[in-house]
Amino acid sequence: MFLPPSLSLFFIDGSDYSEVLPDSFPSAPAEPLPEFQSEPEDAFIVKNRPVKLSCNAAPATQIYFKCNGEWVNQNDHVTKESLDSITGLVVREVDISVSRMQVEELFGLEDYWCQCVAWSSAGTTKSRRAYVRIACEFVDWLKNEELIDPALDSNFLITIDHDLIIKQARLSDTANYTCVARNVVAKRRSSTATLIVYVDGGWTEWAKWSACGTECTHWRSRECQAPPPRNGGRHCSGSMMESKNCTEGLCARTLGSGAGVAVYAGLVGALLLCVILVLCVSILVYRWSCRHLHGEITDSSSALTAAFHPGNYKPPRQDNPHLLHPTAPPDLTASAGTLRGPLFSLQQATLDSQHKIPMTTSPLLDPLPSLKIKVYNSSTMSSLELPTGLGSTDGEIMSLKTVGSGPKDHHGHTLPREPSHSASATLGYLGGRLTIPNTGVSLLVPPGTIPQGKFYEMYLIINKWEKTTLPSDGSQTVLSPVVSCGPSGMLLSRPVVLTLPHCAQLEPPDWTLTLKMQNHQGAWEEVLTVGEESLSTPCYLQVEEQSCHILMEQLGTYGLVGQSAPPRPACKRLQLALFAPRAPCLSLDYTLRVYCIQDTPHALKEVLEVERSLGGVLLEDPKPLLFKDSYHNLRLSIHDIPHSHWRSKLLAKYQEIPFYHLWSGSQRPLHCTFSLERGSLLVSQLTCKICVRQVEGEGQIFQLNTDIQETLPPHSPLPAGGSCLPSSQVGPYAFRLPVSIRQKICASLDAPSARGCDWRMLACKLDFDRYLNYFATKPSPTGVLLDLWEACHQGDADLVSLATALEDMGKSEVLVVMTTDGDC
Repeated sequence: MFLPPSLSLFFIDGSDYSEVLPDSFPSAPAEPLPEFQSEPEDAFIVKNRPVKLSCNAAPATQIYFKCNGEWVNQNDHVTKESLDSITGLVVREVDISVSRMQVEELFGLEDYWCQCVAWSSAGTTKSRRAYVRIACEFVDWLKNEELIDPALDSNFLITIDHDLIIKQARLSDTANYTCVARNVVAKRRSSTATLIVYVDGGWTEWAKWSACGTECTHWRSRECQAPPPRNGGRHCSGSMMESKNCTEGLCARTLGSGAGVAVYAGLVGALLLCVILVLCVSILVYRWSCRHLHGEITDSSSALTAAFHPGNYKPPRQDNPHLLHPTAPPDLTASAGTLRGPLFSLQQATLDSQHKIPMTTSPLLDPLPSLKIKVYNSSTMSSLELPTGLGSTDGEIMSLKTVGSGPKDHHGHTLPREPSHSASATLGYLGGRLTIPNTGVSLLVPPGTIPQGKFYEMYLIINKWEKTTLPSDGSQTVLSPVVSCGPSGMLLSRPVVLTLPHCAQLEPPDWTLTLKMQNHQGAWEEVLTVGEESLSTPCYLQVEEQSCHILMEQLGTYGLVGQSAPPRPACKRLQLALFAPRAPCLSLDYTLRVYCIQDTPHALKEVLEVERSLGGVLLEDPKPLLFKDSYHNLRLSIHDIPHSHWRSKLLAKYQEIPFYHLWSGSQRPLHCTFSLERGSLLVSQLTCKICVRQVEGEGQIFQLNTDIQETLPPHSPLPAGGSCLPSSQVGPYAFRLPVSIRQKICASLDAPSARGCDWRMLACKLDFDRYLNYFATKPSPTGVLLDLWEACHQGDADLVSLATALEDMGKSEVLVVMTTDGDC
């Protein structure tokens, strides 16, 4: 038995010390769990240089790294040991290296991570996760040391490969250009490239012809000033002046001075005689016409009544072409240079018995002074006399345009009117509806909005990105298309309803929504912020899941923006659309394009039109993606390519679209291109996966399995929320609610009720009660509520929802009218 030397002395001297010895000796203290003195830190890979991760712990018998759930090979660890001078414990330190290839080979929705695991006799301890990311490069272009922003100057285009493209060289593009690449680690500048734009000279429009000279010729000139040659550009080729005979070959220069005077005197006398004869004939014809006109129609009210009651109409004489004929009503739309769009006439109102307006109480029958409407076209001029029961006593017709004219913006510039992005019609007192098909954009003009006797050529236009850009301030994002409606400056007797689609994810309610309008100087102003309305707010905004409806009394250019409402970040809805070249593919190269656009019908329609012009086809239905206000980029990558037949031309394993480009919403439709190459023309089958996700956010995966030589039918889905309604509906045909029912509901609910069973309860039943003060300031609050209901239900126009609300309110008398006159 081995004993310490101190204890063996007791037995040597023979003494008994058993009473002072303990029964057992204490064991050594238990070893604690490992404790990390340093943990691995997040790192970025710059170019192809690997990063080193390290950690140390004490006490620790072993330390190993685990990356993305898998143990790192033992041979890849570098281990060192040292002694802690304070505790006397052994400190173990471990290092590993992570390469760019390891990070890029990761597939999934999570970044590459590693952590340390340390062992001791007491157990294990794990360190924090350290994320390893590739330092993404951001490339900026400078023009004379000023940053180029394609959103402000659409003539510049920066491609996904960071190339700068100048679409059309202008004189102002002469400058020094520098490329600046930067990441989280460093920043580099390229050498400066000097661009000189040579401007060739151009001729102006010819000037007017001069007066006819003594040699029977006249002349005109032009200048090389449109533009003048600059920076060494070529001068204009051709002549600056031309002349020709001005008497068609008949020149009187051989006549003597006396003979010339006699000839001119004779011509003057003959001209005066002709003028006198024409005046006399005109006066006689005018008196004869007036006498016959007064004998045919006694007053304007009888003429108007005849349009609705043919039995009371006195037939005109067949030899008088100036009067209206009962079997041939005047065609106000035949003159293309005068009235655009269908004009709802009195004859139209009698054709549809379901939408017939009761004329017994109509103010249209009041006898008023006559109204003359002059209708012009390119070849003739005529006038049509109508009773002013159709309008006010001033007899004014507004916005009669000539052929080629179009809507004007605040600055007087003609707005582009593309058929697929615009709608127009000539509307009057009976109102109507303008709809841009398959975009979710419409304008409802209720009856009575336009004063009687006035007609406006109204228009609705979705502005192109390069024409009107709605700026987003700070963290704001554009949520709707920018839409112009007009004519601007038009006086409205009641609000109109503009409907716009939006891409805000409203559940949960994390948004602060703001409506903006462009003023006459071109600047954008805030009209209202939802939840912050006051009595001075000029509009009302009804926000639904995928669209919003704006009650307004001023036409112009509008757009919806939003920003996150703290504390949680908001999400906007995006669509991911995958396109490929139209089959058959005759080249070894093959490209796949993934568009990241706002989830609105108009955005998808615009991309479909662009791809149709490029010869692209949509491979499958667009996929939704919620994009969070988190400042993280959108990452796109391609995987599982059959490398035996295909190869990717991309140097990196993924591409990224910067967060701000997508969040701002003011950029053009953004896309990434994956360039592939097949090994042979005989290869036709392509299978792969395309992963699209927001870093630390949501993602989608396209599973592609296609035959690139097989001709597929066009895949063009109708956008959700789009509309197949006609682009313009005029008069009663534009409204689901007949006039008689509308009048009964307004008469029943406009007056305040002590029980609260009035228009305020109707607003609550229809979910239009967010800010009741707006409706309270209107002459007929119920009428404005019904206008908003018409706009919200233009796709289904279900009268049952309105009837249910009235039934809950106990308005049985109105339900009887709806059952009798309506079709609910």
